[in-house]
Amino acid sequence: MCLLLGSAAGLAAQGSDRPPSVAGPEGGVFGWLAAPYVPRRVNSVDPDNTQRIYDLLRAGNIYLSLQDTIALAIENNLDVEAARYGILMSETDTLRVKGGGALRGVGLVAVELPAGVGGPASPLINGSATGAPPATAVPTNIFDLDFLQPSSDNLSLDPTYFTAPLPSAAGPAIPQYDPSVTGGLMWMKQASPEVSSEVAGTNVLVTKSVTASGGLTQGFSTGTQYSLAYTSTYQNSTSIYNVYNPAVSGSLGLTITQPLLRGFGRAMNRRWIRIAENDQKISDLVFRQELINLVYGVSRLYYDLASLNDDLNVKRRTLSSAEELLKNTTAGVEEGTLAQVELTRAQAEVAGAEQDVINSEGLVEQEEAVLKNVLTRKGSREPAIQSARLILTDSSTVPAADETPAMPQLLQEADRERPDLLAAGIQVDNSRIALEGSKNELLPELDLVGVVQNQGLAGAPVTGTGSTAADAALNGGYGTFLEQILAHRFPAYEVGIQLNLPLRNRVAQADATRDELAVRTYQTRVIEMKNQAALEIDAAAIALRRARAAYDAAVRTRKLQEESLDVERARFDAGVDTAFFVIQYQAYLSQALSTEVAAKGDYFKALVGLQRAVGDILERNNISVEQAYRGHVASPPAAVPLPRPAR
Repeated sequence: MCLLLGSAAGLAAQGSDRPPSVAGPEGGVFGWLAAPYVPRRVNSVDPDNTQRIYDLLRAGNIYLSLQDTIALAIENNLDVEAARYGILMSETDTLRVKGGGALRGVGLVAVELPAGVGGPASPLINGSATGAPPATAVPTNIFDLDFLQPSSDNLSLDPTYFTAPLPSAAGPAIPQYDPSVTGGLMWMKQASPEVSSEVAGTNVLVTKSVTASGGLTQGFSTGTQYSLAYTSTYQNSTSIYNVYNPAVSGSLGLTITQPLLRGFGRAMNRRWIRIAENDQKISDLVFRQELINLVYGVSRLYYDLASLNDDLNVKRRTLSSAEELLKNTTAGVEEGTLAQVELTRAQAEVAGAEQDVINSEGLVEQEEAVLKNVLTRKGSREPAIQSARLILTDSSTVPAADETPAMPQLLQEADRERPDLLAAGIQVDNSRIALEGSKNELLPELDLVGVVQNQGLAGAPVTGTGSTAADAALNGGYGTFLEQILAHRFPAYEVGIQLNLPLRNRVAQADATRDELAVRTYQTRVIEMKNQAALEIDAAAIALRRARAAYDAAVRTRKLQEESLDVERARFDAGVDTAFFVIQYQAYLSQALSTEVAAKGDYFKALVGLQRAVGDILERNNISVEQAYRGHVASPPAAVPLPRPAR
């Protein structure tokens, strides 16, 4: 992989890494000779998790910081592993076209992670089981960029295609750069009846022959192609009229063809190599987009799980308050200071709070299952991981103020960082390169052809009845024949021009026009993609501001509800109010706490959403693309708290 890390063989030599790799065939005395005819070795898929997750496993719990979560996803996620193969596939295309073959294309689609419990149609904050009217609501997905994008990212300029390069006319044929050797050896014996013995001096003519042929052909990026051909025939016959018997004859010739119009020039004949090298860059960008999707998606899952855990604590706190109220109400009823109906209300509040806790616990378990599947290669198939609970060690604090750059600065950074915009520019370059070939196909086919050929003939002169006089210079055998060819005794020269002139040329005209229209279409798509990127960045910046305002409002609301509940409890303890009002204000506070939890999670999701929209989320999380490709993040696991000893 020349664009990310160097050669695949170099990657295979790094023992601590486990990316997909391609290595040449095994060496040996004749390894160089057999290498072109033996498939290269591709290492097998590693189905195991990296050691990091086991280092984070303690007493049935997996302790996760956000950075460890991202590192685990990079090392183990199977979508990322599949994207690594795409980089090596792009290398095979470059190898193929350098030999004179056609492009097979590279993928342009990057997969996004599942949304999890906090995703679409699964609101983080469910309605209270008590039926108390909520004071406010925070939709958890309003800040999510998924409403602007599909579940996977297609980096293609043409949404109907999922591979690069985009389709175009083939243009002039590319020379076969890899030299090709041909050869043949044929032995023959033939007996044929003759009508008259006067023809060959016998009624049955027996001929034995050995024919050898060989050739070497190769093309060059200038369009030049040569063909070196050798042929020789050794013949022995029972005919008495042969001048030489046995005899050997043949020739050695070189033919060179140089296009002068169509197919002329290095730029024209190396166009697929240029496109293949661009496709390697695109493949790297697709991998980078896969990493961006991964970091964004796993961060969202992490913040959702943190919010779900916080909300579960809120529900448990509400249950504890309801149980305390039930205890006090029971005492009041027994003392006769409260009516029996107050006890029923308090019991209903406890039952509703218990239902809320059960619902929240289920959401936490579902989110943990989704996250574990993203962070491991075996998912729930590994019992130790399946049964482990995820303990989040990062306690995120919303900063006092946001330092979001101005929109022009964000757009400039997106032009530098976003893989889809960078890949779009390369695809336009590819379409221009392909257009060069389509326009060149319009030209007449005018080739300069030169031929040099040496011939030879040698044999044993026949003496006797019917034979004619032989030239002593041709007397000899195979050695004499070779000496004649190598000494250039009987040369032949030929030079000329071959012309193929289509009189209407409608096919080439249609192809050239269509490909130029395609270039204009792709240039239009680039403008559209930039507008879409600007829309995403603007929406993400607005979402961040809304999330900040929603969080600040939720904090103020929670504080006011706490004060209101304290007042109602004091009134209840003084016998002024009934349990009904305490229950009502407890529900208000519970909803306010859950709203604050959701708003806090939305803030951090909006923050990573802006980083994703701009394209700098990898840099902000100190992610090295090279390390990500190798599947081994250099940073060690965060410190894991030791389990408390049993008492």
